Amino acid sequence: MTTNASNVVFDDIFTINAIDKEGKKFDRVSRLYAHSKNYDMDLTLDYNVELYPMQNGQEFALALASSLAKGPPGANTEEEEKDSDVWRPDGKGRRGLEEDYEYVMYGKVYRFDGGTAEIVTAYASFGGLLMSLTGSFRHMTSIVLGDPLYILLRK
Repeated sequence: MTTNASNVVFDDIFTINAIDKEGKKFDRVSRLYAHSKNYDMDLTLDYNVELYPMQNGQEFALALASSLAKGPPGANTEEEEKDSDVWRPDGKGRRGLEEDYEYVMYGKVYRFDGGTAEIVTAYASFGGLLMSLTGSFRHMTSIVLGDPLYILLRK
């Protein structure tokens, strides 16, 4: 999955099984259901269809990161302190993880179910667009309740 020398807390490749299987509720938002290749995880994700159109059966890479800064956390402590109130790490000319992806959202982990079970579910909200990620707790040990989270997608 990931190493300790990265801000990425989870990454995998997913295949979309269905889109809006319970019906479309909003004009610009769809809900996709996907399954991962490597870690046997299930994903439900709301996304903006105008900004990032996706289709049933399509594969995409997903990464969850605690920060958009490249490199290990705390490596650029002085620069991180200066940019702590900047929403993008490249606010001062630096480039971050967002450069490698096509669709990025910022949110928070608001719920974590099944803490003692083998299978757990992490829930995050990205400005009202919701995500649930279900699978083995071993692959989600770095996802922490209440922590900020970036979701990064690329086809």
